[in-house]
Amino acid sequence: MHPLSRLFSHARNYRRDVRIASLYSVLNKFFDVLPEILIGVAVDVVVNQKASFLARAGIVDPKDQLVLLALITVGVWVGESLFQYLYDVRWRALAQNLQHDLRMEAYRHVQRLDMAYFERNRSGNLLAVLNEDINQMERFLNGGANDLIQVFVGSLMVGGVFFVLTHELAALALVPVPLILYGAFWFQRRLAPRYGAVREAAGALAARLNNNIQGIATVKAYAAEDYEARHIEQGSDDYRARNGEAIRLSAAITPVIRMAILAGFTVTLLYGGFMALNGEIGVGSYSVLVYLTQRLLWPLTRLADLTDLYQRSMSSIERVMNLLQTPVNIPYDGRQLPRDSVRGELAFEGVTFAYEGATRPALDDIELRIGAGRSVAFVGSTGGGKSTLIKLLLRFYEPQRGVVLLDGAPIGELNLQDLRRAIGYVAQDTFLADASVAQNIAYGMPDATREAVIEAARSAEAHDFIEALPQGYDTQVGERGMRLSGGQRQRLALARAILKDPPILVLDEATSAVDNETEAAIQRSLERLVVGRTTLIVAHRLSTVRHADAIHVIDAGRIAESGTHEALLEHDGIYAALWRLQTGERRAAAITAG
Repeated sequence: MHPLSRLFSHARNYRRDVRIASLYSVLNKFFDVLPEILIGVAVDVVVNQKASFLARAGIVDPKDQLVLLALITVGVWVGESLFQYLYDVRWRALAQNLQHDLRMEAYRHVQRLDMAYFERNRSGNLLAVLNEDINQMERFLNGGANDLIQVFVGSLMVGGVFFVLTHELAALALVPVPLILYGAFWFQRRLAPRYGAVREAAGALAARLNNNIQGIATVKAYAAEDYEARHIEQGSDDYRARNGEAIRLSAAITPVIRMAILAGFTVTLLYGGFMALNGEIGVGSYSVLVYLTQRLLWPLTRLADLTDLYQRSMSSIERVMNLLQTPVNIPYDGRQLPRDSVRGELAFEGVTFAYEGATRPALDDIELRIGAGRSVAFVGSTGGGKSTLIKLLLRFYEPQRGVVLLDGAPIGELNLQDLRRAIGYVAQDTFLADASVAQNIAYGMPDATREAVIEAARSAEAHDFIEALPQGYDTQVGERGMRLSGGQRQRLALARAILKDPPILVLDEATSAVDNETEAAIQRSLERLVVGRTTLIVAHRLSTVRHADAIHVIDAGRIAESGTHEALLEHDGIYAALWRLQTGERRAAAITAG
């Protein structure tokens, strides 16, 4: 389906607005063509006076004829101006409304896509689609759609006047029009792949810029400014080259169209002049034909700009529509799950999962049961599959085999939002919105009171440092919380989970990137928080999980060992080796022996 058809098929709510805006464009063009005809009638009055066209219509006095023409001219100009205002307002309002709705629909759709999609696609390219591509569509609707309608309607109206005045001259004068239209479409077909390449290059450049800005601290720390500038220069050069290929082709449209216009205008000027000299047509009719030839053919030069704008917009619309048609692999619909009914009993039955393109599964036939209200820790080497278990529980991904159960029900049958509302999630890489401290603690809970926010902050031992901020709880944390330290961000994330008061708590390396003092504060908060709720803890620091009800060692996608801290030390396996490595027991023993 053509991109424009896809757009308007998608935006059914705006079809009435499109029809009204198109009607205003047609009426404006109708009044726009009339002045040239009135000029011809005025010439006819001056030359033929009482034998003019208006005299034959019943208005004999030439002065009365001119007064009538003046009044009609005023009405025509008022009508043209009125409908220009109306179509301008309508098209621009349509562009703004459709742009807003399309961006919001695309953004909401992106939020529903599974995590694998974001691993396959660069964030900068998504930003280019959600921002620049949708803006490009707006530019087309702001002016391009009206221009296309008016060129088409103007050609029909002027052609009709030509055939009324003289069939023979009309056929000759209109010969260039099909050639011009064919040429415009010929260029348009060849511009399409070039502008598609332009949009892809723009997305790649945006991805590089976004990545570098996000990692600006690392760029500076490694004095890599020149290296990254060259990296960006390569992307910018590619974007410039793709644009240059499109520009060289689009720039040729106007000169080609001008030559065709010259041919049509010359035919009217000469052949029509000979007809007027021979008395075959009147001087007024000849004047109308000359002016209308200009009016008919000259606007066709705008086809160059229109073709360029149109093709840029179609490439952008195609990308936006393709994004909207990306399938949502993890559906949100399902059985309602009232949070008060959640006990928190979890089970992983034969769960196997592999990331796209991976040579081996991240999890291989996992069998695991977690009782309601129990605290369970997952430890092991990096890449063993610990965090993957959490991602499957949150349904960031779906297992290829097996099933995850909550209170005996497969989580795939539950409403996805209800499932996630029942889980409090504290990750190592804390996300904070560019908002106030209070808004970040109440993230996802807009009805939370200020008193509840403060109480959650106290429980997370964050209240004192928040009070010391310039505006306290109303202090803006900046993009991704960059105005706060890592430990402060982590305490806010913990306060967020405390305020949520979920039946299931997930801690994914929540204390791995903080100092000892912050870790101790978080540990004290967690000891209070885990009471009475099912808690899953992923950790590298074994000291943070030694009091868990059960500890599972994940190695190469399988559960290698399970038990309490004491039992695993006594087993003297992988866990015991990790414990000795982290606590230095082996070194202490060697020193004692020496």
